[in-house]
Amino acid sequence: MSTFHHPDFDVPVTLPDRLSQEQVLNFYPFASWISTLKNSLALQTNTPSHPFHSDPYFLRSVTVQAFDLFGQRVGFLKLTSDVSNGAGEKLSGAVFLRGPSVAMLVVLVPDDAPAGSDERYVLLTVQPRVAAGSLGFVEIPAGMVDEAGSFAGTAAKEMYEELGLEIAASELTNLSELAALPSDDGAGAAETKTQDGNLPRAVYPSPGACDEYIPIFLHQRRVPREQLSEWTGRLTGLRDEGEKITLKLVKMQSLWRECARDAKSLSALALWEGLHREGKV
Repeated sequence: MSTFHHPDFDVPVTLPDRLSQEQVLNFYPFASWISTLKNSLALQTNTPSHPFHSDPYFLRSVTVQAFDLFGQRVGFLKLTSDVSNGAGEKLSGAVFLRGPSVAMLVVLVPDDAPAGSDERYVLLTVQPRVAAGSLGFVEIPAGMVDEAGSFAGTAAKEMYEELGLEIAASELTNLSELAALPSDDGAGAAETKTQDGNLPRAVYPSPGACDEYIPIFLHQRRVPREQLSEWTGRLTGLRDEGEKITLKLVKMQSLWRECARDAKSLSALALWEGLHREGKV
């Protein structure tokens, strides 16, 4: 094992064998996580109304316990962090770093549906998810974002790979961004900023232990009614990357039931319904 001090935050970082300081510092999820955490911790002392202002917490050390490599670069990190205050009280600091993903809510409307009709269909993927112990997990399309990729660009790429839909990133609507805008009365905006710091505008499916956050994008299009049946059962995905995907088309009214196990789908549906009520989508 070896230890170095983070060059920007003066925090000791302990590494296991065969993992270098350069690899860790170049791992975007680690850089993003520690920067975001330090920013949130700074709010304690800079904001008198912060609940931890009187005895703020500090990041005192980081210990990397395990890692996975994608070639020569880090793919995943498992670490523990010592976050404690002057009284010795600690916050749970076990973290699995994997970085952001994107998810897409693809809504298809029959071209003969009258204006104002509630007839909408959602395109889903059914694929093995070994981490969930499933060989047929039903969910909305999603994918990891690499360090060089944009969220909208990655969403468009995943839609082509998983659904066979070729669209421009400009044709996507970022539901997470829309939902993060202040409401008409501005209620809660200042308090949210005080608590959240600079957190990305996205869904966090497992914030108790994982850094993953997922901006959710919407793509809606009108299609010939006879084409709707062509989507269900179609096989897609990149076979050389282990993707074995079957497509499934469901009525939007049934999405909450069809994808009751998938946090991305339920989040996407909640965002869409809220924004639809406000006339924003």
